[in-house]
Amino acid sequence: MRLLISICLCVVAASAFGQSTGTNTITSTVTGTTTVDKTPPTASAPNIVLNNQDVCSYPASAAVQTQIFGFAAGTTVRDKNCERIKLARSLYFMGMKVAGVSLLCQDKRVFEAMEMAGTPCPYEGKIGEEALVLWQADTERRPDAREYKKRAGIDKKEWSRDDHGNVKFEDRDED
Repeated sequence: MRLLISICLCVVAASAFGQSTGTNTITSTVTGTTTVDKTPPTASAPNIVLNNQDVCSYPASAAVQTQIFGFAAGTTVRDKNCERIKLARSLYFMGMKVAGVSLLCQDKRVFEAMEMAGTPCPYEGKIGEEALVLWQADTERRPDAREYKKRAGIDKKEWSRDDHGNVKFEDRDED
């Protein structure tokens, strides 16, 4: 048995010795470049802050970013109807009620609502029935002029004032 183990060891040693005489060469070359072609977007919309609660302006901002060019802008948008309401409220609280109502009457919706309620908007200091007659005579100054003319057929009538300042309507002669 010793002899068998000795022979196996000699065979293994001889095979290991025979392999160690060979030469193995591995050559490897790696070349390359790394290119980043997608830059992260950098345009961001500006933050517009309006600190006062009693302002009739609203912020608006936007941004656009491409791989080459970025653009961002911001502005405030003015709300004229909000301004009209605040001004009318201020006039009313200062005791100038007719002026406050006159300011609101510049809005077509308010003008029509006042007329439907039987309380026409003031006209150059005149109120009530006197103002109604003047508004009917001077249709061009009405906020709802186009709709009023169509509704009342006024475009076919002419108006004038008599010696006492009263307004009178006459049918136009069609040629």
